[in-house]
Amino acid sequence: MLCRSIFLVLIFVGLLSVTTTGYGEDVTAGFAEVNGTKLYYEVKGKGQAIVFIHSGGFDRRIWDDQFNIFAEHYKAIRYDVRGYGKSLTPTRPYSDEEDLYQLLKFLKVSKAHIVGLSLGGRIAIDFALTHPEMVETLIPVASGLSGYAFSPQDMIEILKIVYSIQKDDGTPAGEVWLQSPYNAPAMENPDVAKKLRPIAIENSHVWLMNFLFPRPPLPLAIQRLSEIRVPTLLIMGDRDVPGIKTIVQILETGIPGAKKVIISGAGHVVNMEKPEEFNRVVLDFLSKQ
Repeated sequence: MLCRSIFLVLIFVGLLSVTTTGYGEDVTAGFAEVNGTKLYYEVKGKGQAIVFIHSGGFDRRIWDDQFNIFAEHYKAIRYDVRGYGKSLTPTRPYSDEEDLYQLLKFLKVSKAHIVGLSLGGRIAIDFALTHPEMVETLIPVASGLSGYAFSPQDMIEILKIVYSIQKDDGTPAGEVWLQSPYNAPAMENPDVAKKLRPIAIENSHVWLMNFLFPRPPLPLAIQRLSEIRVPTLLIMGDRDVPGIKTIVQILETGIPGAKKVIISGAGHVVNMEKPEEFNRVVLDFLSKQ
């Protein structure tokens, strides 16, 4: 159980209707039946598609500050990765990037801008390597990376989270996750904390369920970064954890022509902590492509 929980933390660091869904008018929402599961998705807007992939421990709602704004210029798509939010829990090994591929086929999207935070960044990078023909631009945010080996200090922080979860003292796993260094800067802001807490609590099951891990494509992304040829924007907060800063440095060095933007005063959940600056940076990058 302990080893499984450690790997879970490392991974974190994945029926048509028209409804308001609480995020504005004319949102198409539903479930895409793909690869033997059901993925919940929401779509709003017209034009080039832009996909937002959430981080581990949370779900699509972390993109609330982006969804409507980007829908004014693009076809904005966000979804719950398998096992998160409203999407079904995994029952067998699976591939996050193939889930995304089939979701886009279901939505009849042939090419898209791909934005991913943390876990979502890892998925975005793996997707860009396995289906480069479908990627217009790549925007990993505080990204994870398949094949990255965490440092001893990173492992100490991860083990603290795992130990807290293993105590099973009645504290929801999502609450323990919120107390980690990954989320500490975000939780300092009462408005952000109010938004994050229910999302984390409602996704506590992703830490505690008998999880079947996603299978990254081989060779691992860390060995193949030079193959990425699409315009790439790397975003991170200057208060993020050391491991993420190292990954972003690896990505900047390894991906040809990658541009990097560091947002001052932001931690790991940079799109929620500094939404206006985040949106401006991304929209400016996209406008130049």
